[in-house]
Amino acid sequence: MRKVTIYFIFTDTGTNLSRIINFCTRQSLNHVSIGFDKDLNEVYSFGRKNPKNPFSGGFVREDIRGAFLKNANCAVYAFQLTEAERESILRNIKKIETNKDNYRYNFIGLIGVLLQIEIRRKYAFFCSEFVAEVLRDTNSISLSKPHCFITPTDIRSLVGMELIYDGKLGDYQYKDIPDEVKQVEQREPLPKPSFFLLITKRVKQFVIR
Repeated sequence: MRKVTIYFIFTDTGTNLSRIINFCTRQSLNHVSIGFDKDLNEVYSFGRKNPKNPFSGGFVREDIRGAFLKNANCAVYAFQLTEAERESILRNIKKIETNKDNYRYNFIGLIGVLLQIEIRRKYAFFCSEFVAEVLRDTNSISLSKPHCFITPTDIRSLVGMELIYDGKLGDYQYKDIPDEVKQVEQREPLPKPSFFLLITKRVKQFVIR
């Protein structure tokens, strides 16, 4: 069966929101996008609709060489899957894109990830939740958590991911994957910060729909 390649782009824009997320997760590159061509001209995620407004978020087709993203630190990974799976992912994305004005960024869901409280909201995703959602019919990718708990680190740790670029996003140029590149090993999940462990009991009584 013929294999094709999709791309996962992990970035750190250096914004205040990005720094807060990095601090809470103790990881960098906490934004993930999914791309469908080697030059990354077709890239989708959930993020800022207006680069100047961190709270104006939703479904976006990203310009990796635009003013907001070109200076972001990034890691680009390639992943091989079947052509049918690639088309399935694109169909899932196009369904969301068709109704993009109804979707918003799931800020509340980020709190759920940190506290391990399952928060599912209609028409709202954060970036890695969106990627997990559009991958849902893909047999080549197995996600062991509910989509509302998936982080960029979980996606980056998938067996089969191959690093092809590490640097400033605006400087990205496609290169063939080196022979010495190894598949990314599964990483153990990091413990949640102690601050959030202290308040978990108080917030678990609330159910946000």
